[in-house]
Amino acid sequence: MDLALWIAAGLLAAVALVGGISKTVVSKEKLAATAGGRWTADAGRGFVKTLGVLELLASAGLILPAVVGIAPIMVPVTAACWALLMVGAVSTHVRYRDGAKFVVVTSAYLALAAFVAWGRFGPESFVA
Repeated sequence: MDLALWIAAGLLAAVALVGGISKTVVSKEKLAATAGGRWTADAGRGFVKTLGVLELLASAGLILPAVVGIAPIMVPVTAACWALLMVGAVSTHVRYRDGAKFVVVTSAYLALAAFVAWGRFGPESFVA
């Protein structure tokens, strides 16, 4: 179970890192032209950049606290916050009719985040 939680957290951290970099570096106009990114055309530039920074922080929060042993409780807290962010992402993809592919993938990220939060708050907690 511990290995599965590490793999899930690592995958989510990679997804958050890529998403965070793209939202903070790529222009809003280019993001709006990509598949699944139409929502950025209706969002403010600051909002998109803020989401990018939050995703970058999530990528660190899913791994680093456990690796360095400082405040490891932040791993399940970050996973729970990521799950909430994915609820918003799923509803946004549904609202913008981005297609089932985006809804399914984002729902999978939501499920992985819920798994990590459950596992690290519960049976495989870092706090003894």
